[in-house]
Amino acid sequence: MKKNSIVFFAVACLIAVLASCKTNEYGFTKRDIRSSQKLIGLDFQKSAIDTMYQYLGRNKRGYDTLRTYETANETFPAMVFDPHPAGFEIPKAQTNAPFIIPENVALPNNKEELAFYSIPQLASLLKNRKLTSVELTQLYIDRIKRYDGQLQSVINLTEELGMAQARKADQEIAAGNYKGMLHGIPYGVKDLMAVEGYPTTWGAAPYEHQMINYTSSVVKQLEAHGAVLIAKLVSGSLARGDVWFGGKTKNPWDLNQGASGSSAGPGSATSAGLVAFSLGTETLGSITSPSSRNGITGLRPTYGRVSRYGVMSLSWSMDKIGPMCRSAEDCEIVFDAIYGKDPKDPTTNTAPFNRSTKKPRELRVAYLKRDIDRDSSATGNNLRSALAVFKDMGITPTAIELPTDYPFNVFDIILRAEAGAFFDDLVRSGDADSMVEQTTGSRANSLRQARFIPAVEYLQANRQRRQLIEEVNALFMQYDVIISQTSRGSQLLTTNLTGHPVVTIPTGFDQRNRPTSLTLIGNLYDEGVILALARAYQNVTDFDEKHPPLFSK
Repeated sequence: MKKNSIVFFAVACLIAVLASCKTNEYGFTKRDIRSSQKLIGLDFQKSAIDTMYQYLGRNKRGYDTLRTYETANETFPAMVFDPHPAGFEIPKAQTNAPFIIPENVALPNNKEELAFYSIPQLASLLKNRKLTSVELTQLYIDRIKRYDGQLQSVINLTEELGMAQARKADQEIAAGNYKGMLHGIPYGVKDLMAVEGYPTTWGAAPYEHQMINYTSSVVKQLEAHGAVLIAKLVSGSLARGDVWFGGKTKNPWDLNQGASGSSAGPGSATSAGLVAFSLGTETLGSITSPSSRNGITGLRPTYGRVSRYGVMSLSWSMDKIGPMCRSAEDCEIVFDAIYGKDPKDPTTNTAPFNRSTKKPRELRVAYLKRDIDRDSSATGNNLRSALAVFKDMGITPTAIELPTDYPFNVFDIILRAEAGAFFDDLVRSGDADSMVEQTTGSRANSLRQARFIPAVEYLQANRQRRQLIEEVNALFMQYDVIISQTSRGSQLLTTNLTGHPVVTIPTGFDQRNRPTSLTLIGNLYDEGVILALARAYQNVTDFDEKHPPLFSK
């Protein structure tokens, strides 16, 4: 090649490179497009990229415009998730017997024991005026002040509000205006739930002083039942883990271990007797995991059962609110007070809560044999012991397995994409950098990478999710209850994607005296059956009556 030709060729190449690097008014190049393809497994030819260039620029201009419009926290996407399989019909209401308040409950000699009394026991003392709500509320508040320094389970003590509600409860009960089993009973809520007049921190440093000028629907429902709110309990930072801006919430059975998350505060505080019961939220294990870790009973209801108005969104199509208590009976009582249709939450409906009157031996029960058999830990051993207890109760469960032919390793992009949308301003402002955890597994990192999830893949994952819903429903309709491990295997992800209810109950302890658990899965809107079986199991075992020694002396 002649010298002039070489020079001409070099200049032409340089011009081509410069052209490909030249940014338009939107601030990106064709080379940027070629590089970004690698993240989503594409390889367009140069001609295709040339064709797309201006189109992508117009898209970006649209994105920039979109970000100038304010979107309220309570705004759901126009596409609302529907967990119902094809042909599904909402159950019809049945006649439920009233909850029974025992009449023979006496005050203990040591009033500290009241901290671990069941809701029916406390209701009996309050209704029969052997104990005032003010006395009970003060007892729990004193325990928080005495013990929470070790546990770090409370973000904000709502003492002024709680004492005012307790005084009101006492006045109402004295006047014969008894509102039911929760009247006058102190509780706490995960600090994703807004309470007017108090910070709602979401457990994260950027929101430590956030004030929301209204109260969440679920808290208002409990207030209507006369319950007494005494604490905003720890949420792991933006509903992840047990680390928050004030530290790490501890397991009261072992203060060297975290309480698990993200409903770490409700799990720890309920277990240690700092509240009579609590409310948590779950997107992917955040009720069941801390319930298991802290040795309490947690109900994750069917998707859409409890209003999320006034509650931080992590994933509009997966978030759920449920009670975290010391027994299945207590969960049943609390759930009965909080479920139902709320016009402010488009995912809620009018499905009734039908409490079950079936005997255990009348239930169609299955268990996830392969997952349980593979677990050689204390958790697995205790679960197999629990199966023997169920057999003594007249139950012989059928061995089954959940569907496996699905892209489970990609389904979490549904959660992450939706979280990325809700917290887009946090990431774009750089405030995510001020969150305490900045590891590869942190919420801050998860929110940053969400920007790289393509909308096409998000929708494709949801199409696979729809197929999973149909197949799982066909399997579950053959059974009333499925017994499972709480966290191992695909059960946790599967049932959170399909919206099925579960209850997690304690089954004993491991070699380090840490609680273990099992999970009962039910059909959509059939919380009554799994709660009834959990209650029957707890009637013949005493694991739900065990309390952490450091906090129950």
